[in-house]
Amino acid sequence: GSDYMNYNLGDIVTLKKVHPCGCSDFEIIRLGADIKIKCVKCSRVIMIPRILLNKKIKKVVYNEKEKN
Repeated sequence: GSDYMNYNLGDIVTLKKVHPCGCSDFEIIRLGADIKIKCVKCSRVIMIPRILLNKKIKKVVYNEKEKN
């Protein structure tokens, strides 16, 4: 569907909701049915179901390692 976001391990995603620490950018550190994301500012790790994450992502900021 159109709300499917394409992201890979190591990508940085910007969420619509800002983390309590004031940062809204998270690094994807594990993919699966549940996805683990880590706040780039305070390093807190959050585990979130893929479907829920897709709804929360505002944009995907690709990692430098991104293959063309």
